[in-house]
Formats: sequence, C-alpha cells, structure tokens
Amino acid sequence: MVMASDDWRNDATAALFEAVVTLETRDEAAHFFRDLCTRRELEEISQRWAVVRQLGAGRPYREIAADTGVSTATIVRINQWLQHGTGGYRAMLDKLETTQEET
Repeated sequence: MVMASDDWRNDATAALFEAVVTLETRDEAAHFFRDLCTRRELEEISQRWAVVRQLGAGRPYREIAADTGVSTATIVRINQWLQHGTGGYRAMLDKLETTQEET
C-alpha cells in the first residue's frame, strides 16, 4: 500500500497551488503550465493523467499501455496512487464526471 506523507508540503508548494487554483480558463492554464514545465514534463504529466482517466474508466492495463505508450509497470504504480493515494486523482475524476453530466 502507498503511504501518503505530507513531507513534500512547504511554502513553495503552497504558493504553487495557490497560483493553480486562481487559473480561470484552459488557455490561462496552458500558458502557465507551458512556462512552468519543460515540454517533456508536460508530456509526462499529460500521459499520467491519460492513464488515470483510462483506469477510472475500467480499461485493462494492456489496452492503456497500447494507447498511451506507458509501460504496464508504470500503470500499476499510477493505479496504486489512484487506489491508495491522497484521493486527488479520484476527486478530480469524480468532479469531471459531474461536470460532464451537467453539460
């Protein structure tokens, strides 16, 4: 089981999250994250989120690997965080599902 620890929280991460929650549009977020992250970091974060969304939809690991190019070992690790992390992945999946149902 993955143990979630708060030792990564500090003033710098708090400031980052404060900036993120003030983003109001997809374009604003795109500009902010493109300046903040390298192209490779953005690709990795986006790829990880694609895996989470597909795990949330119940797709098998091998299908996710074929679709995303992520190894099944990495998919297993991402799924551990989805199942036993801090709940952030699940909360966002639920929030997006609710938003899509409302539209």
